[in-house]
Amino acid sequence: MSLRDWFRPAPPLDDGRWLVVDVESSGLNPARDRLLAIAGVAVWLRDRKPLIAPGDSFEIVLRQDQAVHDKSNILLHGIGGGAQRAGIDPAEALGAFERWVGRSPLIAFHAAFDETMIQRAMQAVLGRRLRNPWVDLAHVAEIAQPKAPARALDEWLGLHGIVCAVRHQAAADTFATAELLLKLWPDIAAQRAAPGFRGLREIADQRRWLTGGR
Repeated sequence: MSLRDWFRPAPPLDDGRWLVVDVESSGLNPARDRLLAIAGVAVWLRDRKPLIAPGDSFEIVLRQDQAVHDKSNILLHGIGGGAQRAGIDPAEALGAFERWVGRSPLIAFHAAFDETMIQRAMQAVLGRRLRNPWVDLAHVAEIAQPKAPARALDEWLGLHGIVCAVRHQAAADTFATAELLLKLWPDIAAQRAAPGFRGLREIADQRRWLTGGR
């Protein structure tokens, strides 16, 4: 990111369109592993209620010059060597993702991983980073329903009876995560008179403050 980017004002936020995103990667180390795929689905805020917009979704596999052949990793996300080599040129893929995101804020479960993978790839390939705000739905869930016996995404999905079509497949995970947001919404709205993305971040920040930023 250039010095000009640091001081350029962030674009105005589109608070009526939130994007739930998920990534697939070559491993679980965001500082070392490669971004393989990105998926996302929009949640539109209408009359203070969120609605999943399946027609406003995104899914792309980034082409890998050297495919990842770790069998356990491929079994997890299902993106084999052939699919990796047949993916979209990374610059084209990330540019398309950037255009789809536009001015919308981003939501993910355990967002730090997704954000780091995307921002690192954006910086390496395009020389810039997304400036959109992120929120971690895991943090929101723990504050919205503090007595729920759940921490991992699978536990939250099971608690709310949400069925994920293909777990650990990015597109399916985004829809399941978006459904979780809708299930949490009554408790989120109860904490904010006019819940918007800023209110969502404030709820998430409560959890970070309670745990010392972890």
